[in-house]
Amino acid sequence: MKNVALLARRELGAYLKSPMGYIIAAIVLAIDGLLFQVRALGGEPKLSSVILEDFFWVSSGTIMIACVFFSMRLLAEEKQMGTLTLLLTSPITEVEVVIGKFISAFLFLALLILMTIYMPLLIFVNGKVSFGHILSGYLGLLLLGGACLSIGLFGSVIAKNQLLAVIISAALIVALLLFWLLGAVTEPPIRDVVGYLAIHGKHFINFQRGVIHSRDVLFYFSTIYMFLLLTTHMLQARRWR
Repeated sequence: MKNVALLARRELGAYLKSPMGYIIAAIVLAIDGLLFQVRALGGEPKLSSVILEDFFWVSSGTIMIACVFFSMRLLAEEKQMGTLTLLLTSPITEVEVVIGKFISAFLFLALLILMTIYMPLLIFVNGKVSFGHILSGYLGLLLLGGACLSIGLFGSVIAKNQLLAVIISAALIVALLLFWLLGAVTEPPIRDVVGYLAIHGKHFINFQRGVIHSRDVLFYFSTIYMFLLLTTHMLQARRWR
């Protein structure tokens, strides 16, 4: 755990010192704020709960995109800089490397998500929503973000550079998004299996509506575990080449 904490602290410091992290965060906040303004005040009047659902729907999209860019540097940058071999030959296991880097990215993402809290709170100026709905939506954003970060970390470990890591991670996330559409045009039982794998349309919608189901929480934790496990195996294979 000490090695994990040290690595996570180092990586989090890299995020906080890098202008790229702030640029991505600023873009995400700007897009969220702009679309929240348009959806909340533009067009016909809406129920407060509908405005909140729209906010979480928009935020989920920007968070997924941000995760691709947050995770691209985690291992691909180590390869480009020639420091990955040094890291793997140090007294730290592959599991500790993967967990430490994932935690650092997740903490930075959580900080970004927390900075959007003022938008749902603005609804209370002229409307009313339950705090349970807000908490459910933010839990969904954290779980969705964690799943996308784990996918991005996997993309980063198999890519030779950061640009390729972005392409691979984005392709994997888009594929999991499209499973929802694929499930809609197939027959049972394939429809049920494919639909369940949809990372957003099947599982995030419940959080967006203020509903927490154990199956959705389990799906996101399973996705995180699976991709972190795959990343660990890829690092172990690289050590023994």
